[in-house]
Amino acid sequence: MFPKNQMGKAAMLLVLSGEGAEQDRLLKTLDESGFAVALGRVGTMDSQKIVAAVETAAKKHGIISSERYREEHALYHAIMEALMGVGRGVVSFGAQLRTVGLRFSIVRGRPYAAPDEGEWIAVAFYGTIGAPVKGWEHEALGFGINHI
Repeated sequence: MFPKNQMGKAAMLLVLSGEGAEQDRLLKTLDESGFAVALGRVGTMDSQKIVAAVETAAKKHGIISSERYREEHALYHAIMEALMGVGRGVVSFGAQLRTVGLRFSIVRGRPYAAPDEGEWIAVAFYGTIGAPVKGWEHEALGFGINHI
């Protein structure tokens, strides 16, 4: 079982694990621990496309509902916090002639033992950022977590 109070760590491990046996084991453990998970990829110079890709994946995999504003709002804040990490405080990439190629993970669940602590959602990004020239990019990691 995955420690409940480490869902943010789980989101980061997932995005860093890559595809394969390690990721499969982590996904199984999170599922058994009651967490909902979605994974995806996005490459763009437009931060709006990153937000859209993560929101679409979250809805497609049942992580959030389109019918509940608070769920979408919590996800948005987790995404923006994670993007601040990727962009070192800047979430506008194309205007600075920067492009990103990112893997992302979304984890939703109850990380605390007390039921009144409610549900939380975490987003992690890992990939590259740099000038839109192949080979001029470097690694980047971003993480955000928010209560629902």
